[in-house]
Amino acid sequence: MNATVLKAINEQINSEFEASYTYLAMAAYCETKRFTGAAKWLRLQTEEEHLHAMKLFDFVLARGGAVELKAIGQPKVAFESLPAVFEQALAHEQGVTSRINALYELCFAEKAFAEMTELQWFLTEQVEEEKVATDIVARFNLVKHDAAALLDMDRELGDRSTATRKP
Repeated sequence: MNATVLKAINEQINSEFEASYTYLAMAAYCETKRFTGAAKWLRLQTEEEHLHAMKLFDFVLARGGAVELKAIGQPKVAFESLPAVFEQALAHEQGVTSRINALYELCFAEKAFAEMTELQWFLTEQVEEEKVATDIVARFNLVKHDAAALLDMDRELGDRSTATRKP
């Protein structure tokens, strides 16, 4: 593998593990506030982000590259409210999209075509990730601070049964 591309993919692997950790912290916050549906949704998101990291992890190894795992910083653990958790999730997904786009652009510039093919999946995935987060935030904006509506949303979030897509 191209050394520049390998370094960037390793950064993305670590970013995906960090995303998993971030969602786990969000789940813990929700659990402590007794929003168990949101906590369940966020735990599944944690699993999904871990799967994303492993998809790139396995790709690097399959291409004969070395995986370099780095320390993950402590994520934010306190939020103003349940809607604030999902606003942060949306901002996080937008950041991931930006990083994936930059990685794809780097692969294109370096003519790393196999890597570009692998990243196609991530480009498509990020469209879905942002859409889901945007929809949830929009619904929270509709209900504002209506306690009954927030509890309904929490229950609906808890209906999620699996990570949305396996890599």
